[in-house]
Amino acid sequence: MRHVVFAAAAASAALAGLVQAPPAAAQSPQLEQACVSVAKNFLLVQSIKTGIVQSFPELDPPGARLTYSTREDAKPTDYNNEIDCQFDKAAPPFGLVRFCISKTCYGPGEQEPENRRRFEEVKAMMARQK
Repeated sequence: MRHVVFAAAAASAALAGLVQAPPAAAQSPQLEQACVSVAKNFLLVQSIKTGIVQSFPELDPPGARLTYSTREDAKPTDYNNEIDCQFDKAAPPFGLVRFCISKTCYGPGEQEPENRRRFEEVKAMMARQK
């Protein structure tokens, strides 16, 4: 009898190990696409390949971040660039508030005039896409 109980417990544990929760689903595909558009407009490219994508519609301000590559034949090791986007709202029209690529941030309150200018350019391009 002890062997049957042990076997049932072992089978149950093995099954639990096989049936794990799926990876977290994207919270807001629209926010993620908006951040992809920010990246494409800033980088002046028609397409980018995305790696890991995360969105946070519940935060204030809502936003998204992702890893990306501009290479057409991107391999997993090529997704070493990162962009972080923040928006006014979690629903369209989003209203770009700020974005950071690598360690450089662009927004209306940045000290560097060039970074403020690039932010205004991307914000204008995003407004045209409506």
